[in-house]
Amino acid sequence: MLYYLLFEILHKSSGIGPLRVFGSPVFRAALAAMTSLAVCLLVGRPMIAWLRRLKYGQEIREEGVKSHQAKKGTPTMGGVLIVTAVAISTLLWADLRSIYVWVVLVAFLGNGLVGFLDDYLKIAKKQNLGLEGRWKLLGQIVTGLVAGGLLIYAGHYPTELSVPFFKLFRPDVGGLVYLGILVFWTTGFSNAVNLTDGLDGLAISTTFVVSLVLAGITFGTGYVLAAQYIGLIPDPNVLEVTMFCAALAGASLGFLWYNAPPAEVFMGDVGSLAIGGSLGCVAVVIKQELLLVIIGGVFVIETLSVMMQVSYYKMTKNPVTGIGKRIFRMSPLHHHFEEVGWKESKIVFRFLIVQIFFALLALATLKLR
Repeated sequence: MLYYLLFEILHKSSGIGPLRVFGSPVFRAALAAMTSLAVCLLVGRPMIAWLRRLKYGQEIREEGVKSHQAKKGTPTMGGVLIVTAVAISTLLWADLRSIYVWVVLVAFLGNGLVGFLDDYLKIAKKQNLGLEGRWKLLGQIVTGLVAGGLLIYAGHYPTELSVPFFKLFRPDVGGLVYLGILVFWTTGFSNAVNLTDGLDGLAISTTFVVSLVLAGITFGTGYVLAAQYIGLIPDPNVLEVTMFCAALAGASLGFLWYNAPPAEVFMGDVGSLAIGGSLGCVAVVIKQELLLVIIGGVFVIETLSVMMQVSYYKMTKNPVTGIGKRIFRMSPLHHHFEEVGWKESKIVFRFLIVQIFFALLALATLKLR
């Protein structure tokens, strides 16, 4: 909205020279990041106090890590702060005539709404079980279908897949298959971020790195010459999604201010599902669906650890006792290291280092095509 007012109306109609800076995507991306960061820092403290007054505290699983019982009652649903900050910042600084901005916002807000309902039911029931899994999954799928339909049919988006390490191998899978890929990616990564959100500062610090990398790739995709040089599929219309990615990076830092160990507030499902769904959607929009597996390496590893644990447990289950064997002491993987004896802060920092490695690896693949 401010972009349209300051650049499209005031600058172009009046010719006020200094206002042309608002036409720069780089400048507006910086403003988007600063705006969402400022919103989180300014609103965070009163919001946490408000959540405490409402007694919106986190319920901790009895079968979980024992040391986490001390966190019981810590305000949750802090993801509302992230969703609000990112939405406000994107609406202010992005060119809202871009259909791709709305596609990403649909994935972001839709998954956030599913997470909000899940968090609210947990609080209402005073237990760690909220929305039934089938209803949560249905909400995520419907959100993906709406975003995908808007992307493919309203945006007339190409249905080619970009494969890492291969410059010219771009199979066209068709509209229905591509729609399925978008639904799978938004749903999968929303759950992946949710699984990663188990330690103070872990999911949000990882999100900062991933959103920053996606902002850079989105920016490169929007500039035809840069995209052709790097080996991306150029699309000038996707440039405005950079504002969303920058806003998410800024909000991640702002929320980390309160979520750093020991956390004053948890993001809850409203934050993790919104973040994961939007990251998956951004990757699809910029034609880097498969590269997101590398960019979000920590999210993928955390999810695989759960899948491996559950599968192995079922495969080795004793028919008499009903008890199976485990690969890890506890899953997701970060809980395994807690059981081994690592301090929570050490796990968070080491996982963050691993995530930075994956981010650099993903960027390196752009020149290995």
